[in-house]
Amino acid sequence: ESAVEFEPDNRFARFDYIHVLYRRQKYSESLEQARILLALEPDNPDYKITYANQCVATDDYDTALEIYDNLADQSVNKRPGLHLVRGHALKTIGGLEDAIESYRRSYRARPDFGDAYWSLANLKTYRFTNTEVTTMREAEKATTTALDDRIHLCFALGKHFEDDQGFEISADYYLRGNALKKDEQRYDARRMSERLALQQEFCSRDFFATNSGVGYKAPDPIFIVGLPRAGSTLLEQILASHSQVDGTLELPNIISLAERLNGRRRIQDESRYPAILGKLAAEDFKKFGEKYIADTQIHRKGAAFFIDKMPNNFRHIALIHLILPNAKIIDARRHPMACCFSGFKQLFASGQEFTYGLQEIGTYYKDYVELMDHWDRVLPGKVLRVQYEDVVADLETQVRRVLDYCELPFEEACLEFHQTERSVRTPSSEQVRQPIYTSGLEPWRPFEPYLDPLKEALGPILTRYPIA
Repeated sequence: ESAVEFEPDNRFARFDYIHVLYRRQKYSESLEQARILLALEPDNPDYKITYANQCVATDDYDTALEIYDNLADQSVNKRPGLHLVRGHALKTIGGLEDAIESYRRSYRARPDFGDAYWSLANLKTYRFTNTEVTTMREAEKATTTALDDRIHLCFALGKHFEDDQGFEISADYYLRGNALKKDEQRYDARRMSERLALQQEFCSRDFFATNSGVGYKAPDPIFIVGLPRAGSTLLEQILASHSQVDGTLELPNIISLAERLNGRRRIQDESRYPAILGKLAAEDFKKFGEKYIADTQIHRKGAAFFIDKMPNNFRHIALIHLILPNAKIIDARRHPMACCFSGFKQLFASGQEFTYGLQEIGTYYKDYVELMDHWDRVLPGKVLRVQYEDVVADLETQVRRVLDYCELPFEEACLEFHQTERSVRTPSSEQVRQPIYTSGLEPWRPFEPYLDPLKEALGPILTRYPIA
């Protein structure tokens, strides 16, 4: 930021600054910086792509796709990454066939481009040709293949052989891909457990009694929390089909606030959050709530209510309650084995480091359940739990239950959620554009012989289901 201020014409500094802002999910700021950069050199294709990427981040898909399309026509075989991001944008807005062709153009430009094959697999509905499978397997084995490509290829091949019911070879690829990805991470399961335990230690019933009546009273936000692959995208799509509700993104704002409250600390340092919540004044909580509403405005389309479906916000229920006491919070819950295995076989674009080991994801799920139990004890009635299996079994009953909790009138469109046209950025984007299906209830069963570490980590949580 300082480099850009001192040297406003330094394009390299501004280019790097845009990517820093983007990684921090400060999308409105990164868009403005990309606009300035492009004005300095309007014909630079890298700057055009950067600007288009920021347009995608702020839901301006028309502008982004116009730029992508123009560049794609000029460089059919030169920019595999361009075809990839174009495919992502098309997938997000429901342009499935065009997205598939864009992903194919991406791997044609570079046959060992693992992300292109994984993006096809991640559609969940795509089936690879024999030629594609042969190419992927050869690339995965080649010593010249880059690590990132190999990881993507392993997950793509795992999905292919799972669809083909070759469960043994599928498990081998999933286990290999996760092991490679895990080696790249710095995830510490013990430290995460300690952080979640701090929430229970400091955020007691007495703490909330002392801090009652604080915060910004806006009723706008509906938070959907839980673990990834637990059905949160389905719940979001159902709610976003209501005329009074905007669907948005997995918004980073609450997590960013928690990180700011914790301050800059080394990994080994003692956490300052959530204990610092006890030292804040009522005016602080109100200001934080007002800022959250203001900062998320860019993602809204004008409805009275909006959804924030960042799953990891379950760690910050206390913070949400203190700054936005009238916000609704829905816990998207799924069978422990189904949820954890679905997370294990998913290669996430970023974050969710706990999913790349069976022991790690099982421990994380157990810690999550224990923390949600705590919130139920100290904030009774605050959080609505919605079980994915119950939604599949009786959609209308669960939809009415969710709408009643959100104090919204019933609308038939919520039952026809798959007909709602909107951008969906999560791995379930194509699944929520279809009616309810039952095939996702027990995806782990054929892989059960390989999942003992997961069962061990879950421990008594497994026997609690469907309460867990």
